[in-house]
Amino acid sequence: MITAKKTSKSAKKPALSTRKRLSSVATAIRLLEAFSEDEAEIGVSALAKKLKVSKSTVHRLAVTLVSAHLLEQNPENERYRLGIGLFGLGTLVRRRMSLSNEARPYLFELRKLTGETILLGIPSDMEVMHVYDLESPQALGIKSDLGARRPAHCTAIGRAIFAFASEKTIDKLLSGPLRSRTKQSVTDPHLLRKAFAEVRRCGFAVEDEENQPGVRVIAAPVRDATGAVVGAVGVAGPSQRLSLDSIEKFAQPLLETVAAISTRLGYGAPYS
Repeated sequence: MITAKKTSKSAKKPALSTRKRLSSVATAIRLLEAFSEDEAEIGVSALAKKLKVSKSTVHRLAVTLVSAHLLEQNPENERYRLGIGLFGLGTLVRRRMSLSNEARPYLFELRKLTGETILLGIPSDMEVMHVYDLESPQALGIKSDLGARRPAHCTAIGRAIFAFASEKTIDKLLSGPLRSRTKQSVTDPHLLRKAFAEVRRCGFAVEDEENQPGVRVIAAPVRDATGAVVGAVGVAGPSQRLSLDSIEKFAQPLLETVAAISTRLGYGAPYS
């Protein structure tokens, strides 16, 4: 017999503090949406009038958004304008969308050639995010959660991307806490620098059960029109089916795939 649970009055509505937080988030979103090409800079009074809230509320939200680089304040007139942080977020979304769209047919072809799971990842701060996942048609395969972040230092996708980053970025990556995900994870900065150098030499990275037990991955970087590495494509499979020798046999079709995707993104120089 199924019975309905009694709901207390306090459970029917969000707590007052929760409602206030949700209201503040909604108002902050409306505040950001108040800007346009015609009104690139807006003062506190004008924002308060637009949003129909008090000046103190606008000021409090503006201070928070400025600290997150989502707003900036013009020191000459004290008006606010959209911040560089929004540009960074927009660039990440645009990169993800254009990369995914251009890569899609090549990823399907690579899966047909390899019979294994195909991954597409992009950098996300000091980590990587999988934005495309084509599962292997074989009975025994692996699955990656789209949108989930993975450590850069112990994943083939991450190494394929960050091996070509600036020295400053690599230093920042290797100076942070490098946690072990498995017994195979490499966390020694010196060894990781050597691994990055090897990726730059051969053009691809290999992950040997370093992020997830029983999983091996080979990945190579994708470049945009400027030559910058904007993501990486990986071929992944279970270690009981893929030895280190067998997964490296995918290097050539993988390199051809990332070269084709890079060309679609406008990269015209000889791929290396």
